[in-house]
Amino acid sequence: MIEVLAQLSRGPVFLAGEMLECGIVFTNPLSATSTSASSEMLAWASAQIHCQFHSSESRVALPPSDDSKHDVQAANETVFVPNRGERGQCILSTPPKILFCDLRLDPGESKSYSYCETLPVDGPPSFRGQSVKYVYKLTIGCQRVNSPIKLLRVPFRVLVLHGLKDYQFPQDEVVAPSNPFLEEEEGVKKDSRLADLATELLMAATSRRSLHMYNISNTRGKVGKFGIFKTVYKIGEDILGTFNFSEGDIPCLQYSVSLQTEESIQEEFQRRHGQPVSYSTHARHQESCLHTARSSFSLPVPLSSTPGFTTNIVSLKWRLHFEFVTSRKLGEAHTVPENQSETITWTGVEQIEVDTFSWDLPIKVLPTNPVLASYVSQFSSTNSITI
Repeated sequence: MIEVLAQLSRGPVFLAGEMLECGIVFTNPLSATSTSASSEMLAWASAQIHCQFHSSESRVALPPSDDSKHDVQAANETVFVPNRGERGQCILSTPPKILFCDLRLDPGESKSYSYCETLPVDGPPSFRGQSVKYVYKLTIGCQRVNSPIKLLRVPFRVLVLHGLKDYQFPQDEVVAPSNPFLEEEEGVKKDSRLADLATELLMAATSRRSLHMYNISNTRGKVGKFGIFKTVYKIGEDILGTFNFSEGDIPCLQYSVSLQTEESIQEEFQRRHGQPVSYSTHARHQESCLHTARSSFSLPVPLSSTPGFTTNIVSLKWRLHFEFVTSRKLGEAHTVPENQSETITWTGVEQIEVDTFSWDLPIKVLPTNPVLASYVSQFSSTNSITI
């Protein structure tokens, strides 16, 4: 028996273009019955990254795939196919890398290997929607002699930031103080510069603030004003908005604001023409606002959500969806007579005629620092298998 342990060195979330590093340990555990004849032998081990695409058959029409031939593995087959046995299509994969050949482990002995690979910048982000899914995995395959291949899959999340793909790093190193006693590999330097560049681009895109004002009106007249300071956010940020109903002619009884994504399939891949867009709500704020002059809301963009993106099959966009409930009659201001000797009790009306209307405000949601997103990731950095 051999235990295989894989651990992602920096958490399970990465930016496309970053270097993924994974430490892999093969161990022959020591037991009370172990002898010198209890040595274990592995023929080979290899690792590869791939992105698996899944789609809803009722919503997405895809051309036939030839991946079905990899669903079943013969007992003596030695071909390493990382997506073997998985549903969907493999739309992206990196070249496989051999970790070792002919490894012998004595009882209690361990061997450690390091796998490094740059994540492709032209792939889709990780996404689990109602119609399609994009799932990234690092698959480690190993095989005993005359035994079937065993696969250890390490799922992780990929965020895509547009603009990194076309950026060219300067050939000459920037003149800066350095420590001559520390050696740093070229790939680590580039990976660090890539992360710094992504942080700068995100800060530049989301730090611009300018008050945007919108008039809220229906067919009967003006309801109020809505203000928001920016329309570009990172996942993990809070969306702040304000309402001013003091200048409105129509009383607003209640409003709600929902943070939503709209998932639409490209026309050539739709199962039926004109099929509706799928909506998902990630946060919601509702408030009663009769006789309220000003109000505000705060909606968090979940760190676990997917930033907006577009592929040849699907498009994901973000929006704020507003719903207003207004009165059909103008509000009457109640006053207390000056010489009132008896107590007066005011109660709300039992019935009121209302109008409802909605409004959508498109916004843009970008990725964030992958280290920050790792704190709420559903994936574990450590995975293991026994063969």
